[in-house]
Amino acid sequence: MRIRALFSIVSALILAAAFTVNGAEKLDKKREDVKVPLNLAILIQDDLVSRVGNELNVTRDFIRSLPSGSRVMVAYITAGSLQVRQPFTSDLNKAAQSLRIPRGSTAASPYNPYVEVIEALRKFDSNSRNKNAILLISDGLDTSRGFDSTASAHTLDLDRAISEANRRNVAVYTFYAPGVGLTSRSHLAASYGQNSLSRLAQETGGRAFFQGITGFVTFDSYFDRLREALNDRYARAS
Repeated sequence: MRIRALFSIVSALILAAAFTVNGAEKLDKKREDVKVPLNLAILIQDDLVSRVGNELNVTRDFIRSLPSGSRVMVAYITAGSLQVRQPFTSDLNKAAQSLRIPRGSTAASPYNPYVEVIEALRKFDSNSRNKNAILLISDGLDTSRGFDSTASAHTLDLDRAISEANRRNVAVYTFYAPGVGLTSRSHLAASYGQNSLSRLAQETGGRAFFQGITGFVTFDSYFDRLREALNDRYARAS
């Protein structure tokens, strides 16, 4: 009996050690950093729900984790204008500190985020050797020409944003979060917005991230997958 008991204890210790190693490997994988310096414009729609404000710290951590030589711009899409809080800078801590809580008011709602995406694209330095990317945090909904099935992922401003991003070789990555208006009340509006964000990302070489049509839980998993996507696109091609 004592031998069996000793065998059971040893087996349990071996299994525990194995789980610890596996857990450490998973943790290391989760902590994978972006490997190639970027010019990254972070655009945040200003009428998103208040929960987005809870994600400022994880967004700051992502900015600070970018490799040396990266340049970051932070801007807010507010009522039809692009408000630049921090122009492109290599001071990553300064860029991180420029983030603020979105206003979360319909008074700040744009008709669509894509006109301001085009404006942001024009702020990239065409002479920089860094890879270029945009992170758009938005509900993706375009109501500038009405809200119906024809507006889902096929609007004039979205088409223009895709064309301009490709012309300037800027990949667009998107995080979906609902706004305080239509996309927080209507599943149909949310799906239209997500369709547009998906098309913008797919046709510019980026990726779209969302968790169903009811909103999101946290940006943590988004940023983990964004790091992987950036490394897949840029690090392996270097």
